[in-house]
Amino acid sequence: MNVIKTSPNGVVNELTIFTFSQNGNLVSAIYSGGKISKGYLVGTIDNGKLSFCYCQLQTDGKMDNGHSQCDIVMNEHGKIMLTEHFTWSSKKDETGTNIFMEL
Repeated sequence: MNVIKTSPNGVVNELTIFTFSQNGNLVSAIYSGGKISKGYLVGTIDNGKLSFCYCQLQTDGKMDNGHSQCDIVMNEHGKIMLTEHFTWSSKKDETGTNIFMEL
């Protein structure tokens, strides 16, 4: 997946590639690209909602973290889309929304 729409205070973008895996209701991903050197997320999926915590190291050396709630839908082309509502823990609880799409 990558991000097709980024919140103004977001760091990930269309160059950030996420590789997700799922085992039961446990979901995890690694990601990098764009402004992200390396990122990790781990969470759970329940009733069509994905909840996770993330931590990431940016290319400028800044480390950030936070948590997200995602709505999961299939678009008209059969690709998974996530609408992520995130809250930065490392940025005084700033919030935003990103949209991810399956590649």
